[in-house]
Amino acid sequence: MLAATILGSGMAFIDGTVVNVALPALQNAFRASLADVQWVVEAYALMLAALLLVGGSLGDIFGRRRVYVFGVAVFAAASAWCGVARNIDMLIWARSIQGLGAAFLVPGSLALITASFPENARGHAIGTWSGFSSITAAIGPVIGGWLIEHSTWRWVFFLNLPLALIVILLCTRVPESRNENASHHLDWLGALLATLGLGGVTYALIEWPTHARHKGHLVIAAAGLGVLALVTFVAVEHWSRAPMVSLKLFRSRNFAGANLLTLFLYASLGGLMFFFPMDLIQIQHYTATQAGAAFLPLIAIMFGLSRWAGGLVARYGSRLPLTVGPFIAACGIALFAVVPQSSSYWATFFPAVVVMGLGMATSVAPLTTTVMNAVPESESGLASGINNAVSRLAALLAVAVFGAILVTVFNHSLDRRLAQLALDPEVRAQVDAARPQLASAYNPDPRVQHAITMSFLSGYRAVIWIATGLAVLGGIAARLLIESGAPSPAERG
Repeated sequence: MLAATILGSGMAFIDGTVVNVALPALQNAFRASLADVQWVVEAYALMLAALLLVGGSLGDIFGRRRVYVFGVAVFAAASAWCGVARNIDMLIWARSIQGLGAAFLVPGSLALITASFPENARGHAIGTWSGFSSITAAIGPVIGGWLIEHSTWRWVFFLNLPLALIVILLCTRVPESRNENASHHLDWLGALLATLGLGGVTYALIEWPTHARHKGHLVIAAAGLGVLALVTFVAVEHWSRAPMVSLKLFRSRNFAGANLLTLFLYASLGGLMFFFPMDLIQIQHYTATQAGAAFLPLIAIMFGLSRWAGGLVARYGSRLPLTVGPFIAACGIALFAVVPQSSSYWATFFPAVVVMGLGMATSVAPLTTTVMNAVPESESGLASGINNAVSRLAALLAVAVFGAILVTVFNHSLDRRLAQLALDPEVRAQVDAARPQLASAYNPDPRVQHAITMSFLSGYRAVIWIATGLAVLGGIAARLLIESGAPSPAERG
């Protein structure tokens, strides 16, 4: 049971981190723009965020093992498709199917553990799953970076195939379980509206910087459709007999505050994790292996302090750690914007990663505890699923919004710098044609290349400061909305 769930969920966790390290290689291989590589990440995140709760409900109805194995099989097939993709469009479509498989796979791992272990052993089992999942998430980018550096980015996806085969074989010895009291009415309309809404808004944010002049009406239409679908989604969830997202849970101040904190904090983290490898590889000239290892201290700190952080709520209540933690994380994120760009990792990025790791370690375990304590025990599974979906949604929106901001700042900065160089019209046309590639664009003129590099850094630092602000907003949200003490059973029931 533990081996099957750790390896299965580990595939999804690894894929969520290692692909960011592969993005510079993808840009070079396909001559891809920033918008293209954004879609490589967003196609996966969109399907996972929109269908995560549906995947959990399907497991309750049709059997958790069956749906989990189905998710693993779909994920593996899509990984193979990613590995053989001949162009960026094919890769994006394959990534969306991979996200669909992850939506069945991710909620199934914890559901299988919860259903199969007795209550007195469940905490230890979940702790084991969490610890080993953290280890897989840590080593995944390092292994992926090594494969990119010494072979090809395609092995990042092919790596999932043997793992999936082992998981499926292990699951033949895992007992089936389902919720006999679960409603067989699935909220397909809510899932469709969530997908259309998030898809429309994401499309508008990603494509606006590039196509505002030529396809502006299409971008505006997509944004309008997305907003309308999301508003309709809220109305449908309010009136549905079996809603995908139970809005009544948000009547709890602690639950609403914890999810607002999740939105801000994970948006900050998701945006940083997307753009930081680009800075390391394309600007700092780190190898893919070195870039993959850059966040190892963060994972180590979170793993080492998880037990200590888990006891903070019982000792101090929810408000204090959930206010202090995001502020510490914000200090760490801010360091990414102010460190010098030409020194060793240990003197520049290592302190930033350590401080951010301390902040995240102080926040994550108390955040999970607060979410689970804020609702009756009978609805803890739904509450956990909603919080998980909010964290995925945060990263989805952050990559789209941060990308639009970075491209806008990059273009303004590059225009200003190129105007000072008095370039020939032919050279200027070449530079303009390569703009969508941002830092991966190459020009033989060292003056132009310096202008491209500095313009990217201007945009990169702008989004890092915004990420810092979002982490601060998370701490403020916790301070204002979350109650100072742990809620009593009466308050939760």
